[in-house]
Amino acid sequence: MRALVQRVREASVSVDGKVTGAIAAGLLVLAGIGHDDADDDLEWVARKLVDLRIFDDERGVMNRSVRDVGGAILAVSQFTLYGSTHKGNRPSWSAAAPPEIARPRFDAFVARLAAQLGTPVPAGVFGAQMLVSLVNDGPVTLWFDSHRRE
Repeated sequence: MRALVQRVREASVSVDGKVTGAIAAGLLVLAGIGHDDADDDLEWVARKLVDLRIFDDERGVMNRSVRDVGGAILAVSQFTLYGSTHKGNRPSWSAAAPPEIARPRFDAFVARLAAQLGTPVPAGVFGAQMLVSLVNDGPVTLWFDSHRRE
């Protein structure tokens, strides 16, 4: 599983002009599911995100997690995180799981995030053309790949 995570002041996702998810301060998670992602990949990424200490403490040091600061998480599925440009200029998406595999795994990931965080996690609409708006705070942007676990 791959995730691009941004610390945000606010973020929202909309489909056909309707907001499907919105948060104030917290994390925007763009999540991609690969062919070989298993339950432990979803669990590892969810745990890392909820415990990730990238929010400032009282001294201005990034030492608090989204849970510590009472922040929210907005999750958006994004198969393009598995894009490969090794051959030519048109990306290949062959490493991304097909929708019939990715959709239930993404839903399971969102459920794991909510369980870890202790609050509901709003999300985009899987497979839809979405507009994502955000105010990146910092900016702070991090990349996760459950198969590299760096």
